[in-house]
Amino acid sequence: MVLLVLYDKNNGDHFRGGIISWRPLNSTPSGSSAQILIHQRYFWNRIWGSFSPPYCTETNVAAQTPIPVYEAMICLKNCTSSTYPSGGLSTAMTTTDCQTNVIIQSWAGERYDTLNLPLTTSITIGYQSSAWMTGLYIRAPSGAWSIVNRLNLGLRPDGYINTSPVTNTLPVVFYQRGVPVAHVVQMADNDATDILQCRWSNSNSGTNYNRIDECGCICSGLPAGTVLTASNCTLSFTLPTANIYYACALQIEDYYNTAATSPMSSVPIQFLFYAYVASGGACPQRPQIIGARPNRACIGVPYGVQLNETVIVQTYCPGQTIVDFVTSSPYGMTHSAISNPSANTWVMTLTWTPVVGQSGPQGFCAGALDNSSLQSDPWCITYLVDYTSPDLIRPKLVQGSASPVGTVFQNQSLFLIQATSLVGRPTRNSTIIRFKDADTNATVLWYDAGYAPNIIYTGYTIVITTNYSWSPGKFYYVTMDSGFASGSEFCHAESTPITDPSFWRFNIWNPAVSSTTTTTTTPFTTATVTTKPTSTTSINTLLTTTGIVITTTTPITTNATATTTSPPTTAAPTTMGLTTSRSTTESTVAVMYPKDLELTCSQALALMTSITYVILAPGYAVVLYAAFVKFANTFNPVNINAKQRHKLRLQHILEPREAFELLRHH
Repeated sequence: MVLLVLYDKNNGDHFRGGIISWRPLNSTPSGSSAQILIHQRYFWNRIWGSFSPPYCTETNVAAQTPIPVYEAMICLKNCTSSTYPSGGLSTAMTTTDCQTNVIIQSWAGERYDTLNLPLTTSITIGYQSSAWMTGLYIRAPSGAWSIVNRLNLGLRPDGYINTSPVTNTLPVVFYQRGVPVAHVVQMADNDATDILQCRWSNSNSGTNYNRIDECGCICSGLPAGTVLTASNCTLSFTLPTANIYYACALQIEDYYNTAATSPMSSVPIQFLFYAYVASGGACPQRPQIIGARPNRACIGVPYGVQLNETVIVQTYCPGQTIVDFVTSSPYGMTHSAISNPSANTWVMTLTWTPVVGQSGPQGFCAGALDNSSLQSDPWCITYLVDYTSPDLIRPKLVQGSASPVGTVFQNQSLFLIQATSLVGRPTRNSTIIRFKDADTNATVLWYDAGYAPNIIYTGYTIVITTNYSWSPGKFYYVTMDSGFASGSEFCHAESTPITDPSFWRFNIWNPAVSSTTTTTTTPFTTATVTTKPTSTTSINTLLTTTGIVITTTTPITTNATATTTSPPTTAAPTTMGLTTSRSTTESTVAVMYPKDLELTCSQALALMTSITYVILAPGYAVVLYAAFVKFANTFNPVNINAKQRHKLRLQHILEPREAFELLRHH
């Protein structure tokens, strides 16, 4: 502690933000207390804490070197409601990221602590000290920092213990000076029905939810006119001054429903923006992280198994190279050197073996920096440790997990595929299923699973209905983006993307070439014999999920010749299809091919149509005759005139009678 204080005096700008969150290990209450896992993540100046070069490097990340910050996160308000340790929790971090870029110079770390706390706990915990880094666009002279969290274990209206929201960020996010920005802060919640809102941290301890100064010297640290959209935590602003840092301090809070007026917890997130002016030789387009996972993906991973994740970056100009990554990682995750496997493509590989203590959500964020200090948009994904992502099961030709496969009709409109676990709709849009032409790889049909009403998720099955006229004889295949099948836990762990053209493939029956019949004349002593595939009680692998025999666009015909004792005058019919050579004494069982089925059905249909007409025609004639007679009687002018004359006659008869009755009564 003495060394820390001495160093603080010599280097008073080491704090650069952080995050505090928590969750119960079991959200179902049992007894009067619960085990709570508390997570702290902080960003520091890379130079601070190292009394002489070399400063922190990737070696410290691999070795999980402690960051020597021997202070404490303590209880700040309503402490008597809990058994939270009076001395607080240590803030000594395990190194997770070390950014060597001269502008960033960040040393990041995190730690987890498990406490057994009573369900009466409703406290504000936080880490307060000094000093925030100097050189900020807005910074109070004190330089003090305050980052606080509300830990409330009172049971939710649904009877469970609450889980706080989670978030992640890069320590420094680069944006160009004078250019309007819309920056989204990631936020998620294990209680999937909760309403999440974010707000500005503030120092008004009399009115804010935490009842304490929430942001120290960096309250309102962004330029005037900055707009915060609470529902999706989007910041809209323009950075006015270049080569300077801007501090951002927010609180993310969860509400039980839209009617709730008080949040159930409050998670702080503090980080930096940096404004730059692009150099004259800079590429007009910033680099972008393009995969292998989409931004905001959620991936289930087991603990104890090594994960290898690839971060792929696209550059857009000659001479534009990726020189560094700024990252925010779970502890134990290492970052490879940057490689350039192909033109305009840059790769960094993440290697990580999660441990039991990391069970639950673990966030990772990255931003790629080019040689002009242009930074890509932040790219963040969430790993759910000890959760399993649903996997789409590879279709098989017969009795498989998807339908249809093999040969289908031109009007095929129903497609379905199964997963290894319960699935639901993706939580984000731009999760696409594509039907592609196998010859050209062109997309002929696509749907966004984030909202498309013709994609239905039910149990383990995804059903897709289409309205498309497929081309006869064509082959097609299906691809699906990451997360097309999403799990049911937390941020809905995603299925892996399907890009293999052989994964789900089908072709369209072409009646013009799939079946024809020919007749040939042969000598008396020989005959042409054709056999066809025979279906027995065992599975016939020549059949598809639609029951149509597999075909290709090039039918095959084989004519076999055999000697007979009773020569016919003509050869047996030859059907284009699979054939083999056999003796004529063998019995064969013919399989009806599509063309044969068409001919047979058309004969039966013609016969039934004739019989039906013969039976129903007399009845139709009677009905039509009666209708015409009725029509003629109703609208015949002679009948109409007769009715009018009859009406006038009745009037002449009735009028004298009515007059007589009137006189009689008077």
